[in-house]
Amino acid sequence: MSQSTSPLFPQTFLWGGATAANQIEGAYQDGGKGLSIQDVTPRGIMSDRVEKPTPDNLKNIGIDFYHRYAEDIALFAEMGFTVFRFSMAWSRIFPNGDEETPNEEGLAFYDRVLDELEKYGIEPLVTLSHYETPLHLAEQYNGWVNRDMIGFFERYARTVLERYHTRVKHWLTFNEINSVLHIPFGSGAINTPTADLEPNDLYQAIHHELVASARVTRLAHEINPALKVGCMVIAMPIYPLTPHPDDAIKVMNADHANLMFSDVHVRGYYPGYAQRFFRDNNITMTITDQDREDLKNTVDFVSFSYYMSICDSADPRARQGGAGNIMGGVPNPTLQASEWGWQIDPQGLRVVLNQFWDRWQKPLFIVENGLGARDELTPDGDTFTVHDDYRIDYLNDHLVQVAQALDDGVDIMGYTAWGCIDLVSASTAQMSKRYGFIYVDRNDDGSGTLKRYRKKSFHWYADVIRTRGASLSR
Repeated sequence: MSQSTSPLFPQTFLWGGATAANQIEGAYQDGGKGLSIQDVTPRGIMSDRVEKPTPDNLKNIGIDFYHRYAEDIALFAEMGFTVFRFSMAWSRIFPNGDEETPNEEGLAFYDRVLDELEKYGIEPLVTLSHYETPLHLAEQYNGWVNRDMIGFFERYARTVLERYHTRVKHWLTFNEINSVLHIPFGSGAINTPTADLEPNDLYQAIHHELVASARVTRLAHEINPALKVGCMVIAMPIYPLTPHPDDAIKVMNADHANLMFSDVHVRGYYPGYAQRFFRDNNITMTITDQDREDLKNTVDFVSFSYYMSICDSADPRARQGGAGNIMGGVPNPTLQASEWGWQIDPQGLRVVLNQFWDRWQKPLFIVENGLGARDELTPDGDTFTVHDDYRIDYLNDHLVQVAQALDDGVDIMGYTAWGCIDLVSASTAQMSKRYGFIYVDRNDDGSGTLKRYRKKSFHWYADVIRTRGASLSR
């Protein structure tokens, strides 16, 4: 491994970290906030089991960002962040989701968060819906299966866009929108049990989300033409397990299932392969002429999460499923995996960046990438730290591939590491699956002081940002 004294990243490249309200804020009933679907799924987003809010749901307190946001943002500034991705909790602003008027106390909280970011010159990147739909909309309307959801989402979006359009330039509509294929409740607030959900209803819900996203994109541009709106998807390169053509076709079809969402966001219509899929599977949806016009309001950029790649095969005996992975797939025999079974593939990030750029010719933003691992807090002089070289190695190798993609000619806006401060894992609802540069003293049983400690990776990332990648090992 060697280092260069020359920056690998342009001056305009945005550096920072990413979080979600339901995983960090806590204060789940404070300030007039209503319940979200996260408050009744204490076992993580992979479950559609709805339970009453209980003290053992770590998300009820999260890492108490609601009360400690100023301290946390100061730490982000210390690392040199120029962008911070966070979500606004829909149910903090519209507690039930279908009210006529917003909850001012919820909006005032985000006023304060933006005040702190502006103090340090950190640009906000706001996700409107990050797996935290108001619970009332799931229970009373069956979530996005119901067309009324489009109007509810528009009202919420208009409220925050009109309030913050001079303070927030970059917006994302739905987090990992293609995940609704795999977690209908966690992603789409669809209250029908997954085992009973008909494909027609699932794809109708998907259509409603796509229309809502397009309408909000148009709305944002009407309110302030300078605003930039992006879609956000799970990016996961899929490799054929063998060179057999059947495996190549299997991968093509799996890719199409994931790429359809971005194709509609970017192109403004359903591509031919999607229409064939609907025909072949007898899927019928209500699509109005107005819907078709709305979909023409395309996004300004494409953002995505990237954690791993998978393989696929036409041979059913090969399909085992990736441990802990939303998308399933077949494990790659050439790659190592994290403790949670997510296979580590830095080069896959370069593959995705080139694939997306070649396909859409839209600026790209890597808004999630990171390693979930068990960290051990150890003494460090008069404080404590975590010697997380494994996280440094992971992020270093992925950022080297981002630099390679820049050299390939890909237009990349920035990089926000997930989650820049320890938070409650979405997939497992654990604190022990840690991603952050900042250790938060909280455990899976809810114990802990919530005190923050800088990990070794904190100082490493600050150096990467300061040198614009020149400090990376490659």
